[in-house]
Amino acid sequence: MTSLKIDVQDMLDFLVGLLNTPSPTGFHEQAVAYCQQAFADLPCSFSISRKGELVGLWNGQDDSRPRALTAHVDTLGAMVAQIADNGRLKLTQLGGWAWGSVEGEGVTVFTRSGKRCRGSIMPVKASVHIFGEAATKFERKSDAYEVRLDTRTHRKKDTLALDIDVGDYVAFDPRVEVGDAGFIRSRHLDDKAGVACIYGAVKALAAAGLTPAQRTTIHISHYEEVGHGGASGFPDDLHELVVVDLAVVGPEQNCDEFSVGICAKDNQGPYHIDLLRRLIHLAEDKQIPFRVGTYPYYGSDGEAYWFAGGEAAVGLIGPGVDSSHHYERTHIDGLAATAELIGQYLLSS
Repeated sequence: MTSLKIDVQDMLDFLVGLLNTPSPTGFHEQAVAYCQQAFADLPCSFSISRKGELVGLWNGQDDSRPRALTAHVDTLGAMVAQIADNGRLKLTQLGGWAWGSVEGEGVTVFTRSGKRCRGSIMPVKASVHIFGEAATKFERKSDAYEVRLDTRTHRKKDTLALDIDVGDYVAFDPRVEVGDAGFIRSRHLDDKAGVACIYGAVKALAAAGLTPAQRTTIHISHYEEVGHGGASGFPDDLHELVVVDLAVVGPEQNCDEFSVGICAKDNQGPYHIDLLRRLIHLAEDKQIPFRVGTYPYYGSDGEAYWFAGGEAAVGLIGPGVDSSHHYERTHIDGLAATAELIGQYLLSS
């Protein structure tokens, strides 16, 4: 087995920094800048598109069948939809998350003028001392929740005076924790873990003085959670696109947190069969721990690319993530396996 020397600690440090950089869908500037700075020393030329995505080019040994990697830096989040009469905030969702998954979560509100205000997502009927059973038996939907701001505001005009208004972004606290056993717990591993795996793979190849077999585009999108992150930013002559996004871990799923997941099908349908077979063969040949999975309630930037008219073959791989779109968890072994497969794919002819 010829394995790459993935700098696991460096990849993990990159991931923790990215997880702590807020980037709900559309609020991407800080996270894109973070990635651009981290990738600056790598042998790729990067630029930011008019849409705001980060796009890099790495010249390969050949350019007869150009390839691309994509991962997304945007996360689940929210936006202020209304300021209630009591000064608290009502939210509209960014991405597909369940209201119960953010109950009690700390948040930061980002105003248009650049101010920040801390708060928490709370049930309107939160206290059992006041509401009794109504505090536990309620339908978990948008009307049942509000943002309690950590400042003295009791009326709508008090909140407006804080410079908070409709349309301001709301980011959930990631609560990143890296354990001694190698587990990483955090919100937004979807898909900052995927970005970290691309970073780890590219850095390992560069450190070894290796060049990809084909000209490669590295694409970091920021609208995946709302369905169109992969719709633009790729060269017209692209032959293959490998999406790096989470592998679903949970009951009745085949993937786990300790290997790279290779997706055969999600709710939009199957991925390209030839590329799927090649990725499986690469993992087998290089003895990379992998699992093949199908994800029933899942879509990716690969389908966004296809729906936009892209003609390249599309495959999807990624580290296994438990409790996706909630308080997520993965393992460093899954990150390393994913980075290894990315690197071996780039080297393969």
